[in-house]
Amino acid sequence: MAATDVTTKFGNTDFRPVPQPPDFHPEVLVPAHDGLRFWQFMIAGSIAGSVEHMAMFPVDTVKTHMQAMVSCPIKSVGIRHALQSILKADGVLGLYRGIGAMGLGAGPAHAVYFSVYEVCKKFFSGGNPSNSAAHAASGVCATVASDAVFTPMDLVKQRLQLNNSPYRGVLDCARTVLKEEGFRAFYASYRTTVTMNAPFTAVHFAAYEAAKRALMDVSPESVNEEGWVVHSTAGVVAGALAAAVTTPLDVVKTQLQCQGVCGCDRFKTGSIRDVIGTIVKKDGYRGLMRGWTPRMLFHAPAAAICWSTYEAAKSFFQELNSSSSSSSCCGIVT
Repeated sequence: MAATDVTTKFGNTDFRPVPQPPDFHPEVLVPAHDGLRFWQFMIAGSIAGSVEHMAMFPVDTVKTHMQAMVSCPIKSVGIRHALQSILKADGVLGLYRGIGAMGLGAGPAHAVYFSVYEVCKKFFSGGNPSNSAAHAASGVCATVASDAVFTPMDLVKQRLQLNNSPYRGVLDCARTVLKEEGFRAFYASYRTTVTMNAPFTAVHFAAYEAAKRALMDVSPESVNEEGWVVHSTAGVVAGALAAAVTTPLDVVKTQLQCQGVCGCDRFKTGSIRDVIGTIVKKDGYRGLMRGWTPRMLFHAPAAAICWSTYEAAKSFFQELNSSSSSSSCCGIVT
């Protein structure tokens, strides 16, 4: 009689184990895009940005020297002259002055950059991978957000890159700027930076996605085996094109960030028109293209490094998520 009662009770649905609802695992509720979650895009972007900027930092230093204009009228400085000037003043280590500021800023800024881009791309494209307008718009949103994080460190980095920089390091530069020029000085070039980076990222992301699709269509069977070649090549095309188009605004940004330091001009206002007028008056319209060669030499390989690293990190997380999902499905509860 007791055995029958036990069997009856466990045959009743009221006594059967209740399966856990979907919200038992909070991560399931977070919508994934490309097989990744938001925090994974942030980590992948942070790694990619840090690797890119650290690898290409010496080229960026040369570009800054070419674009920084001193108070007296001078002729345009070439790559060779700028490189010799740096090596003569500080040796090889001079090529890496300010790299600490880059290290502090690049990781967080690119985490924001790529995660915002992916979220916006999913929202704007509606699942259409060929929507170049959506890629461009997503790039603009990404740069507005990431520049708010990176601009202060970019100012510190560029001031440290100058010959005979009066600052002892990242903290000394940040403290001195805050004390003598106020907090607003850190964002003196933010408007110009966004004005420059908005078209830069619009061209960059649209060109990258288009080039990547074109390369994948040429040889779809080898995409998995040669994915890094596709991403690197598409990155080179996108980086070089975007860099060439936006060089004039990059010159203006450098002028604003380095004003008043090491003999660089100081401007009455932070307006783009005022800076452009000063540059044209002293060095002609060619002054607006100062540093375009090292800028392209920076952004072409930098984009290749960044995108290949980013896509590799994404692939790692995709495989990790896939294996975790498989393990959960095949797991036995005891």
